[in-house]
Amino acid sequence: MTMAEQTLLEAFNAAPYPVTGNSKWNVNQLLEAFQSVDGERDSDVYGTGRIIEEFQAKIAAYLGKPSAVFFPSGTMAQQIALRIWSDGAGNKKVAYHPLCHLEIHEQNGIRELHQLEPVLLADKSRTIGLADIQQLEEKVSCILLELPQREIGGTLLPFSELESISAYCRERGIKLHLDGARLFEVLPYYKRTAAEICQLFDSVYVSFYKGIGGIAGAILAGDESFTTESKIWKRRHGGDLISLYPYIISSDYYFEQRLPKMEQYYLAAVELAELYNNCQHIETKPQVPVSNMFHVHAAVPKEKLEQMFKAIYAETGVGLTRYIREVDESNSYYEVSLGDRYLNLPKGKVREALELLDMRLAELKQ
Repeated sequence: MTMAEQTLLEAFNAAPYPVTGNSKWNVNQLLEAFQSVDGERDSDVYGTGRIIEEFQAKIAAYLGKPSAVFFPSGTMAQQIALRIWSDGAGNKKVAYHPLCHLEIHEQNGIRELHQLEPVLLADKSRTIGLADIQQLEEKVSCILLELPQREIGGTLLPFSELESISAYCRERGIKLHLDGARLFEVLPYYKRTAAEICQLFDSVYVSFYKGIGGIAGAILAGDESFTTESKIWKRRHGGDLISLYPYIISSDYYFEQRLPKMEQYYLAAVELAELYNNCQHIETKPQVPVSNMFHVHAAVPKEKLEQMFKAIYAETGVGLTRYIREVDESNSYYEVSLGDRYLNLPKGKVREALELLDMRLAELKQ
């Protein structure tokens, strides 16, 4: 296969020094998590059993919530959370960001399955602030905040503004839900515990396959009445599989392995973003990351950047990204999310790749 025939993903997977993620997405993820598991350990059965109940209690305590439920997916968990708060208020309107996962990645599930009516807050270029909520003209049952706001590079509100939003919502009886798919990743920036952040919210969702690197799975946490109702909806959604233990065991294993490394991942992102911003025609969003992720924007068309990257991968062995997305005819971008791979890379190789990128970009623009 020639370089021209090779996809960027194929070139990335062939690179001996991949930059992003924790590991390859393959069966070894599960095998590693199971290597020290007692084969006689009982599985969970339709949401019950020690293996699921102990993990739920462990994460509930970590998040500072009375109760938690394990779900096979965050999509299911978050739709259910908003449905519960909507039913409780007798109000179908819920508010969230225009680039919220529920709005752009779930095939209209919130509307088609639950008949909820989203109200979009702020614009696509920035996070939701207190002023956006104060200016709401419609009464809503619940507001969803995503920390960090992934689709705009992983930006965050100041913690003091989160506190103000929480107080404002509680004074007015508006439920506040946290899309914490990457909550663990922002703890080093906020310098707060997960429980300190979660106490500002009525319900919380966290993911175990993003920065944690499990194979799948999510937790939805809140008070006892909320999680009891969420179990009913979980059954209605088909989320009570006969057993979920492969997801639970991998979630628990990688939670223990990677939670202590979140500050290292965050500092690595700050380091790498600075190297990117030294390249011509490149900028990161945010300029200084607030978690282990950021977006790289290039004033180069997608196809040209892909060809350039494949050549850089071949020459240096460093895989910078597995995909590039088009912004418009002249601009493109991709997401960087750092984990174990970057920590284990020879840093000289990374600098070599980005110096070569800077040189190729300069040549391209001459």
